[in-house]
Order: sequence, then C-alpha cells, then structure tokens
Amino acid sequence: MKNNTRRKYFFQAGVTIEAALGIPLFLFAALCLIYLIEIQSIKVSIKNASWNAAKCAVEDTATVPVLNSIKLKSDIIDMIGEERIERSILEDGSSSITCWKSYMSPASGELNIVVEYKVKIPLPLFGNPSAKIREEFRMSAWTGYQDRGEKEGDSEIVYITDTGLVYHEDYQCSYLQLSIRFVPYSGLSFMRNEYGGKYYACEKCVFGSSLAGVYITESGNRYHNSLTCSGLKRTIHAVERSEVGMRGACSRCSK
Repeated sequence: MKNNTRRKYFFQAGVTIEAALGIPLFLFAALCLIYLIEIQSIKVSIKNASWNAAKCAVEDTATVPVLNSIKLKSDIIDMIGEERIERSILEDGSSSITCWKSYMSPASGELNIVVEYKVKIPLPLFGNPSAKIREEFRMSAWTGYQDRGEKEGDSEIVYITDTGLVYHEDYQCSYLQLSIRFVPYSGLSFMRNEYGGKYYACEKCVFGSSLAGVYITESGNRYHNSLTCSGLKRTIHAVERSEVGMRGACSRCSK
C-alpha cells in the first residue's frame, strides 16, 4: 500500500515537472510563430507598397529626371497606413523605413529602389535586438526617345565635356549623366557617396540653412538646394571623333 502511494506521488510530481517545463516552451514556440507571421506580413506589405510607390515615381521622373526619396517613403507609408505601421513590429515605427539609397540611373533610365527597415526581435534577455531587412528591385522609367549614336557622312559623332579627359560614344554614358537623388537633409550626416566620403554644402546654391530636402549625386561630395545648380550639370559637346584631340576613349561606353 505504501509503495502504491509512493508511485502515485512520484507520478504526480513527474507530471508537474513536465508541465512546468513544457508549457513555457509551448508558449515561447507559439510566440515565435506569431512573430514570424507578423514579420512575413509586414514584409509583404512594405514590398507591395514599394512597388506601387515606385510606379508613381516613374510618372514623376518623366517630367523631372530625379528620384524623390522623401516622396517615395511618404507614398509607402500612406499605402500601408501609418496606424498599421505604428502597431507593427517595426522598430521606431514609420521612422524605421528609409529610402535614401534609391536613385535613378541616367544611363539606363531605370529606377533602383532600395527600401530598408528594422524589425524588433522578442529576446529581452539580449538587449531587445533588431533585424535589418532590405527590399531592392529595379523599375524602368520612361525617358523618351534618345539617339545612341549619330553619324554625319563618314565622320562619327562622339561626346566630350569641357574638363573631361576622354570622349564618349554613348550620350547616356554614366560618366556624362549624373545620378541625382533628392534626400532628407536630416539624414545627410549618415549618408556617404560611392567613395565613402561625406557630403558638404555646395558653395554655389546653399546659403544659410539648408532646406528640408537636398540634392546629391553618387560620385559627388556636395549637397545642393537647387536642382538647376551648375554643380549638378555638365556641358556636353557633340563633335566629330577627329576633333577630340589628345582625349582617350571612355572605358565604359567606347569600343
């Protein structure tokens, strides 16, 4: 009788221990599953909104060949809904979304859309970590008809600039066409050009405080208040190849 009582006691104790270990693990697994579903849901929402916002940007670049990253981000937030974003697992809500790395390629006429954001990871024991997610895709922009080369008789037409050391066979060469982006001034201190350098105020068009948004290029080191600033333009001359003088051929567009 005493042995039966002892066995019953140990059985009940074993069930209690299993429940004490199993229930928290089950709840943790359920929580992880919910977070995975929410992460997938917000990813799909941002991706779809980015595609639709990019379509609107395509229409805008048909008149002004500059990708406005501020408007792109605003359109994404509007399409998802600010209330939905603020109650999601995005770290810091809508301010977590950044689009400043998006730009329009003048050589190909494509929009290179880059949307980055952070999601919270439910691990409080490790200091509330977050994961950075990046959505990137390309979309063709309408740029009209462009001749990719002209010939007059037997003389081929090439393109040069006032200060350039090479000539170009393609008018749309990326060395000739600057990739201009409109970005928020508030985040400029964190942005770098393709060489890793910072952006400084243009001496020609920035006087006093800068505007809410400024213009930058991939290869430049200045930010501009005006899209018509001469620092954002290059004077291109169409000449016969025999007139290029000592200039060599461009490595990107010349054969």
